[in-house]
Amino acid sequence: MLFSQEEYDARLAGVRLRMARQGLSALLVTDPANIYYLTGYNAWSFYTPQLVFVPADGPMLLFSRAMDAGGATRTTWLPQESVVGYPEQYVHRPHIHPFDWVAFALRERHLIAPAATGCVGLEMDSHFFSPKAYRSLLNAIPEWTLVDSFELVNWVRSIKSPAEIQLMRGAAQVCMAAMEAAVETIDVGVRQCDAAAAISKAQIQGANGIGGDYPAIVPMLPTGEAADTPHLTWSEDRFEAGQAVVIELAGAHHRYHTPLARTLTLGKKPERLAKLADAVADGLNAVLTEVQPGVPVRELARAWNWTLAKHGLEKPSRIGYSIGIGYPPDWGERTISIRSEEESILEENMTFHVIGGMWMDNYGYELSESIRVTADGVETFTSFPRELIQKGG
Repeated sequence: MLFSQEEYDARLAGVRLRMARQGLSALLVTDPANIYYLTGYNAWSFYTPQLVFVPADGPMLLFSRAMDAGGATRTTWLPQESVVGYPEQYVHRPHIHPFDWVAFALRERHLIAPAATGCVGLEMDSHFFSPKAYRSLLNAIPEWTLVDSFELVNWVRSIKSPAEIQLMRGAAQVCMAAMEAAVETIDVGVRQCDAAAAISKAQIQGANGIGGDYPAIVPMLPTGEAADTPHLTWSEDRFEAGQAVVIELAGAHHRYHTPLARTLTLGKKPERLAKLADAVADGLNAVLTEVQPGVPVRELARAWNWTLAKHGLEKPSRIGYSIGIGYPPDWGERTISIRSEEESILEENMTFHVIGGMWMDNYGYELSESIRVTADGVETFTSFPRELIQKGG
């Protein structure tokens, strides 16, 4: 196993503690990152319905498509009898759903208790929990009072173990290699798709003996005037002299992610972009200086906003979020966001992607770091030069 049995036991105990506090008699987990966190199961099977049934006590059950159940026993620590495959005829059918079968299987095992014993939590905002899946459970198990679990497992994941931190450090090595490949490949006349291919190769090949995993998000390369918008990927267009290219990518190692963003200019740095880069660097440095256990997360946003205001700028969107395990389509944990209204308090071994993304009119700039909250400050996972990168000119 990737982690010790004691660590998996501690994760389950943490989940059950939160379940008790939220008045849940059971929890249905459908987010592949949370399934991986609790059971170790890791496969590209999440495009079909799957879930982990977590009772208040007793063994967990992993339900997946029958053809995937065998693979699940190869990656999970659960005993074979706790991995249950639903029949193939339930896959992609218009009038039945796999959770119809799962509900019957739970009933057969006498695991459906009356609603009076407590509510059953669902991951209502999970990317892979569909309205049809919800309707299936609602109709098949009327005894249950189904409620939103409000990212319960995600919140348990927010504080990393030493073993998880080591995996993120490995992901950082992969991330550095991918960013180096990006900077080396991006040049005047090169197709954007060829740069993306070089990045992807480095992400999977890894670095320093550490193998790469597929990232939750593909390389993002907003270029030229399109750099005023985040989350754009690549095209067949060739890079041109004078263009700035925003590079946002991540290294992944055993599903743990460390993202990184830098901006490269092909030729002389435009004055307005250089000034924006200085402002963002000041803001990011101010944020990192504030990081230590016990500090309200909103104070990081305050430091950023105050520093940016000195440069006559403002940023309406959040400047960071909790990271760790990631599956498509996101490497964020969907819990803590670094913004003015955030109520969370920093704790040791929380990990974040702090991203200074500024999207102006027809140009933009991004600079980010993946960080860990240490006992007395901050650790940055990567050491890539924190500056506007100039190539040529």
